[in-house]
Amino acid sequence: MCVARWIGCLLVLLVNGAQAAAPPADRDEPAASLAGRLLVADPGLADPNFDHTVVLILRDGSEGTLGLVLNRPYGKMPTAELLRRLGLDGKGVTGETELFYGGPVQPEIGMVVHSPDYEGPHTLRIAPGLAVTGDPEVLADLAAGKGPRQAIPVLGYAGWAPGQLAGEIAAGAWFSIPADPTLVFAPDAGSMWKRAMARRGIEL
Repeated sequence: MCVARWIGCLLVLLVNGAQAAAPPADRDEPAASLAGRLLVADPGLADPNFDHTVVLILRDGSEGTLGLVLNRPYGKMPTAELLRRLGLDGKGVTGETELFYGGPVQPEIGMVVHSPDYEGPHTLRIAPGLAVTGDPEVLADLAAGKGPRQAIPVLGYAGWAPGQLAGEIAAGAWFSIPADPTLVFAPDAGSMWKRAMARRGIEL
């Protein structure tokens, strides 16, 4: 498992994407933008990078699409060791942190998708009830009991060139649903895809 560094590069990409990570009511996105929605893989999608995945779309516009896979666990590691690898103080920290595969692009980049009860200097709201932070301090705050109530730490992200994702959706590889926090933060991440599939064609 690679935890070489945890940086806010993806947040920089988002900010440069003309407020793509702001909530729907606040951003000037085209009506057809998928930003702030969940992308759900069709059962027939052949790409092993996205087999049975649910992806939170962070940006979708003329420069392409960025998102984070939410339902594919990498595994657990001691939280103290994770903090030490990130240059943070892990002294006295106990327990483990479960890390998730965020996508095939730049797996050394870490982000935390979390509930909006936490906000740091590098936190962006993505959709109602969902935020994302790229500062490793969020992990230290989680370990100290000062972090968000609900959190999914991910490594890597998913990216599509302009028009690429639209073509895949037109071919039936994906469909989208509203980004419901009760779906995203349900205890069993392994069942997220099945629960998302049950919402196909339903707008909440």
